[in-house]
Amino acid sequence: MTAYDRRDLGLLLLRLGTGGVLVAHGTQKLFGWFGGHGLEGTGQFMESVGYAPGKASATASGLAEAGGGALLALGLATPAAGAAVAGAMAGASAVHVPNGFFAQSGGYEYAASLALTGTSLAITGPGRLSLDHALGHTVNRNWMVPVALGVTAAATTVIVGLRNKRLRQRKEGEQEALFEE
Repeated sequence: MTAYDRRDLGLLLLRLGTGGVLVAHGTQKLFGWFGGHGLEGTGQFMESVGYAPGKASATASGLAEAGGGALLALGLATPAAGAAVAGAMAGASAVHVPNGFFAQSGGYEYAASLALTGTSLAITGPGRLSLDHALGHTVNRNWMVPVALGVTAAATTVIVGLRNKRLRQRKEGEQEALFEE
């Protein structure tokens, strides 16, 4: 086995593992599979953490995770797939930041790891054991990497910024008691 064969096999395993995890997470949101809450429950949660409208946010998050994960696993449209995953996980990380880094405390460690993996796959490409390679890289061109990551970064910045603004407005609307009872 050559170094190229090992690299391609490693990328395949990374894509399948990461993509499978993301498909499972996305289908929890979209369909309530694997113990998830579906669009209604996830939408209510999204509203509670500042992503509004909740159901639309749950749909977008679920599609980015399930769709991006499926495309990563297949090695198809890898720049867009990796960028979608990175954006969804950046949004999830924003929710977990107040809990610190480590996942055991509810932190953003896991979401950040998935975001970094999606970004890395978008940049490196899927390898030869992929649909992108089989299709002559028609949806995996070099110029697509910065475009996909740039558009996703801009959209994620706006979405997380609006979420943070909503959370600040909620907090400002709460008035603390002037005197203890």
